[in-house]
Amino acid sequence: MINQIRASVEAEFAQVNALIIEQLHSDVDMVENVGQYIVDAGGKRLRPLLALLAAASLGEVTEKHIKFAAVIEFIHTATLLHDDVVDISTLRRGRPTANSAFGNAPSVLVGDFLYTRAFQLMVQLDDRRVIKLMADVTNLIAEGEVMQLVRAGDPNTSREQYFDVITRKTAILFAAACEGAAMLSDESDATLKTMHDIGLNLGIAFQLIDDVLDYEGDPETTGKNVGDDLNEGKPTLPLIHAMQHASPDDAALIADALRTKSADHLNEIIALAANSGGIAETRAAAESHCDLVNDALATLAPSAAKTSLETLATFSLSRES
Repeated sequence: MINQIRASVEAEFAQVNALIIEQLHSDVDMVENVGQYIVDAGGKRLRPLLALLAAASLGEVTEKHIKFAAVIEFIHTATLLHDDVVDISTLRRGRPTANSAFGNAPSVLVGDFLYTRAFQLMVQLDDRRVIKLMADVTNLIAEGEVMQLVRAGDPNTSREQYFDVITRKTAILFAAACEGAAMLSDESDATLKTMHDIGLNLGIAFQLIDDVLDYEGDPETTGKNVGDDLNEGKPTLPLIHAMQHASPDDAALIADALRTKSADHLNEIIALAANSGGIAETRAAAESHCDLVNDALATLAPSAAKTSLETLATFSLSRES
């Protein structure tokens, strides 16, 4: 399905990939090595694809949009490098994480390199609104990461607190990909809000399904270990809902697993998340946010890119990785 979604901007997507490889060049060998390792790992590159589709749905994709899409991917990859160190993750995209392969220090420092490279590219766009947008977004992402760290091991995390974390940590970059593309297309404030809403709700839906896959995904498909969130003490919506609707003893089992950051009772907790309706509730929440995406998309003129965005919303719900 990804190839189908990408078809309307295939040539531009190839340009983004080429620019990413070019901009990963450094005279420092370690940067080159870790950068190449990241590129070789592949990935769907949904966020830069989203920027391209947003631009195409509003008219045309320009050279500035190509650079902006690379900015989005560099910021995303930097957060992944830092994330994996904080979470002590060992597997991503079906292979050892960069911190497992090269160590924590190189991963953090190359993540810093990618952040700075993103801002070097951003300056070339010569658009103060986009620079401000991305400066604010990067700050919000950092706050979201800290909030997630603070909430780790806290079974009393509320549904509202959970959504606040995923909005900042994940969805805000999806929103920026769409809104920034609209800025570079010199669209009206009303269109900027529409594109922001499309990206934001798509990003929330994407993270909700990601949190479902942590409990029912296939590691061979997702490229991640089942139960990673539990091992990291992350109170995600499947478990928040389960603790609210399970028996006191079962809720206590989940709460203790989160506090101790232990997956010793993973199979029991997976069953509780399903039987309590936690998995179904999380999928339903994702569907609601995709409905908001489609409502916003309905205001755009028909185009191949708009159709791809609609397909992307469907994919975000049905994906298995």
